[in-house]
Amino acid sequence: MFILANFFDAIAGVMGWALDIYMWIVVAGAVLSWVSPDPYNPIVRFINNATEPVFYQIRKRLPVNFGGLDISPIIVILAIYFLQRFVVNSLHGLARAMAQ
Repeated sequence: MFILANFFDAIAGVMGWALDIYMWIVVAGAVLSWVSPDPYNPIVRFINNATEPVFYQIRKRLPVNFGGLDISPIIVILAIYFLQRFVVNSLHGLARAMAQ
């Protein structure tokens, strides 16, 4: 049973890291939307390609423009925070319970 507990703990750790990294990509995407970066810069293109599909899905489903301010990055960050607190912590708790 300890192998399965270690597996769940590893999944939780990787998921936590991935969500942290994506949150910083979302923050960078929000900051880039305030300035006029070079659209041919590979870093800018990577950030736009990583964030715009998620932002588009949120913009399509929710009215997220308030006075010209797009709050879709805030909604994504809140969703990431929820996933970290609920899913990642639940997986860590499940791993601890299985290890006992």
